[in-house]
Order: sequence, then structure tokens, then C-alpha cells
Amino acid sequence: MRTNSKGKQVCVVIGATSKWQSDGRNTVLAHGHPIDDSDVPVGIRWGVGGAVAQKFAQEGFFTVLTTRNEANAAPLAAAIREQGGECMIVELDLVSQDSIASAFVTIRREAGDPDVLVYNAGYLEGRDLPPDMELLEYIQVEMFDVTQHIACRGPFLVAKEVLPAMRKKGQGSFFFSNNSSSLRGKKRMTGQSLYYPRVMMRTLAQVLTEEYSEHGVHVANIVIDGSIDSPGSRALPRNQNRPDLVLNPIKIAEAYYYLHTQDKSCWTHELQLTPYGSKPSY
Repeated sequence: MRTNSKGKQVCVVIGATSKWQSDGRNTVLAHGHPIDDSDVPVGIRWGVGGAVAQKFAQEGFFTVLTTRNEANAAPLAAAIREQGGECMIVELDLVSQDSIASAFVTIRREAGDPDVLVYNAGYLEGRDLPPDMELLEYIQVEMFDVTQHIACRGPFLVAKEVLPAMRKKGQGSFFFSNNSSSLRGKKRMTGQSLYYPRVMMRTLAQVLTEEYSEHGVHVANIVIDGSIDSPGSRALPRNQNRPDLVLNPIKIAEAYYYLHTQDKSCWTHELQLTPYGSKPSY
């Protein structure tokens, strides 16, 4: 029997957890240890991926949470089930083509072909480089390779897994979580990840829009233009001092759901979400 035994529509979230969750890699890097998230609303605890997964589950979807390590998403899965939703966790490593292929074999067998795919994977490579190592000459090839796997090669391979079925069905949504560094090439500043490969992610979204819109597939690049609220990020002094510059992931998830429910006569293909306290990036 399928895990999705009721035959619900399927939403797959690639990268359902957050680097800024209570025990996330960025949280530990920034604070030196995991932090308590008991006072953080459940919709915010796992950043955008967790909020999107919860939103679509609340709307009646069977949600698939992908992560490199199943234990990483177990609390999120428990929260979805406590809210009355249904979900499953599938391990997926975007660096490995075999892992991606195996994960989607499992997804198709246990849940069905995805109706919605949200590509929400991120990385922190580059974030820990010191101020005197900002130039390209100091970027290790291995570090650059990871950014390519997550920002370009990974979404290409994921798209090959899900777009054929969406095309044959004549409907589906494929959404990319991106950031302001995707809008143009920008120098990496101290403390930032190596984000300029995300320009390629935006380019891929534009290409897929041209190729698959006529087949009924809604492709959109979502530019999340600012700091996202989550346990680790909200504990940073800069975010505590300027809460008007922080995006609420629950509201971001509502924007994703709005995109999915748009009428075909007026699809949005790029949506930039900027907090009211800052000027939009360009």
C-alpha cells in the first residue's frame, strides 16, 4: 500500500529543513551551539521549506520532505502530522545523481508523481571564509563544486525527474526558492555564502518557463530578498535590532501557494519578496 493511501495531490519540497533551524549548520556556525526554539512559532522553526511543507499539507496535499538525513526532518514531519496533515521523509543528496534518481523512485512509488515541486535547497559554502579571503582566487574548487551542485546541476536533475510527468498531465508547478544574488553577479562579501552561481538557477527557471509553460507547467523563480525569520537568524543582533528587515516564512509560504493557485491566463514567473523596511534589490 502506498504511503499516500488517500491519493492526495503531492507537493515535494527539496530542502524541507533550514540551515537556520535550532540545530542547523548556520545556527551552530553563528552561535557556536544549537539554540532553543520552544518560543518560536511552529510555522517558523524550519524556515521557508518547513513553512511551505506545512502550508501545502494544511491545504490537503500529501507533502514529501527531502533532506540529506531523515532525522533532520523528523520534528517537522511530527509537526505536520500533529496539525492533521500527511507527509513522508525521503533522503536525497543533491550532490549525487544516483541519490536524486533513487529518491524519486521512492517518491513516485510511495506518494505518486508530484503536482508541485518546490526547489528550496541552500548551502553555506563561503560563509566561514575570513575577511582577507573574499576574492575568487581563495575559493577552493571543492567549495565551488558544491555551489554548482545545489544551484545549477541539482535543479537540472530534479527537473528531469518531475517535468515529463507534469508535461504529459498538462499541469503542475515547479518553483525555485532563490535570493537577490540571482538578479546579477555580485561580489561575495565577508560572511556570505558563495551565491553568484544562483544566477544560473534563475536562468534555468527562465528557460523552463519558455519550454514548459505551453505544456501547462507553471515555473516561477521566487526571489526572497532579505533575511528569513527562523530560530538561528532571529537570535542575530542585526535581526533583533531591525525586525522590519526580516521576512516571515509563513507569509512566504502563502505566496508560494498563491502562485500554485493562479489561473493560467495570468501566471507569475518571477516574484520578488522584500520586507517593507528595505529597498528592493536589483
